[in-house]
Amino acid sequence: MDQEIEKYNTRLEGASPQEIIEYFAEEFNGRIAFATSLGAEDQVITDMIAGIDPGMKIFTLDTGRLFQETYDLLDITRKKYGVPIEVCFPDAMDVEEMVNSHGINLFYDSVENRKSCCFIRKTEPLSRALQGIDAWMCGLRRDQSVARNHIKAVEWDNVQKRIKINPLVNWNLGQVWDYIHEHKVPYNTLHDLGYPSIGCLPCTRAVLPGEDLRSGRWWWESSGNRECGLHEK
Repeated sequence: MDQEIEKYNTRLEGASPQEIIEYFAEEFNGRIAFATSLGAEDQVITDMIAGIDPGMKIFTLDTGRLFQETYDLLDITRKKYGVPIEVCFPDAMDVEEMVNSHGINLFYDSVENRKSCCFIRKTEPLSRALQGIDAWMCGLRRDQSVARNHIKAVEWDNVQKRIKINPLVNWNLGQVWDYIHEHKVPYNTLHDLGYPSIGCLPCTRAVLPGEDLRSGRWWWESSGNRECGLHEK
C-alpha cells in the first residue's frame, strides 16, 4: 500500500486541489466520500466538489455539542449547492453511558476522558459513515499546526484502513480565504470572531493574534495532545 500511496503523490505532485478532487472522483467513482466539519477549508472543498462531482457522498459528524452557527451554516450550505450533506450522529446509548458514568463535561477532567468523548462522538460515527467507502477526503493543511506539517496529499489512514486525501495540503490560510471571497463561499460567522478552528462548543475558544491556529481547541491541554483521533497516523 505504501508504494501505491507514493505513486499517487508522485502523479499528483504540483496538482491543484481541483485536479486532485477530479482525479480521485474518477479513480474511486462511487467509493469516495468527503467528511466536512464545515470549517473554512471544508467549505472550499464542498464548493469545488459541487462543480466537479455533485454526486459525491458528503457527510458531517454532529457530536451533539456543536455551535448553533455551525448548524446554521449546514443549512445554508445545503441550500446554496443543492447537494445532500448526510449528518451522522454518535450512538445514543454510548453517549448516555459515558455521560452518566463520567459527567456531562468529562473532557475537562483528563486527556483520557476527552479522547474517549471524541471517540464516541466522532471517531466511531466516522467509521460507520465510511462503510462501503475506499477513500475519504478532508480539509487538512500542513500549516494548520506543527502536528500536521508532515502530511501529504494522499496518505494511508491506519485507523480507518482507507486512503485519505488532503486536496488543500499545500495551501496556506490566505489562499483559503482568497478562494472563499472570490467564489462567495458561505462560511461560519465564528471565523470573524477569532475562531480559526471550530469544533464542539465546550472545547473551542477564540485565539489571539499570533497564536497557533489550533490553539483554541482543547486549550487546557498541552499542545501535543490537540487532535481528536480522526487524523491519527
